Amino acid sequence: MGKRQVLPALLLALLALASSGGGAHASAGGGPHPATPVKAPFSRHSFPKGFVFGTGSAAYQYEGAVKEGGRGPTVWDKFAHTPGKIADGGNGDVALDFYHRYKEDLKLVLDMNMDAFRFSIAWSRILPTGSMSGGVNKEGIAFYNRLINEVIAKA
Repeated sequence: MGKRQVLPALLLALLALASSGGGAHASAGGGPHPATPVKAPFSRHSFPKGFVFGTGSAAYQYEGAVKEGGRGPTVWDKFAHTPGKIADGGNGDVALDFYHRYKEDLKLVLDMNMDAFRFSIAWSRILPTGSMSGGVNKEGIAFYNRLINEVIAKA
């Protein structure tokens, strides 16, 4: 399964687990019995009126493009590139490439019928040196401005 399919697959797995009662089974005596699965219809209507369904992202795990758009290095970049610190040697250099694919990803949010999308900001994309005295990265501001405008346009 590709990285781009992980979030939707994870959400579907969680929904399936919730609708199955977490693998529990019912019997006449109230105890678990493997032959009689619990039937639990699960849909948007299972939640109170006004319940907001949403998804979110974490910049380091999602954005990628660590050396693009004026983004500065972070402690996580250094940690992830230190041999032996991450079991599979993975890092956030590309991640899910949200930086380049945010329009496609926001379409996935809509396709999943979500009401809300929460995203985090990579401060190293806004303040590449880690402080205001090092200057504000206009490319980073422009990226988040485009992202916010796209979210508003999809609302």
